[in-house]
Amino acid sequence: MLLDMETLFSDAQAVTASAASTNVIHTAAGKLKEISFGQPMPLLVQVVEDFATCTSVKVGVQTATDEAFTSPVTLAETAAVAVADLKAGFKFPINFMPKGNLGYTRLYYTVAGSNATAGKITAGFVAAHDNSFQDM
Repeated sequence: MLLDMETLFSDAQAVTASAASTNVIHTAAGKLKEISFGQPMPLLVQVVEDFATCTSVKVGVQTATDEAFTSPVTLAETAAVAVADLKAGFKFPINFMPKGNLGYTRLYYTVAGSNATAGKITAGFVAAHDNSFQDM
């Protein structure tokens, strides 16, 4: 799977507590805000280091009109995934960028239970998926 540094939300980001992705992607300027007219933009959100000690993690795709995310809007969110499933290689079931972009996009990781003592995620736009998604 090819990843581009310009379209990464997280590059092996340690997710030990609830937090936004390290990177915000400015996906539109001016009146052109929707970024996937008819053609879905593939999105990969993958665990690259096993999680430990938390109960679960869920991932949300958020958008806002400003880079500071003063008023974030959640476009899509996964169900909470149990820590037992959060092993390296696990892919969260958000396959494509949802519609509704306001100009800036980020991911938000919500950790439930205790803070995690380990766990990293790499996430970003990709050219295509490799068809190895888990059923959820």
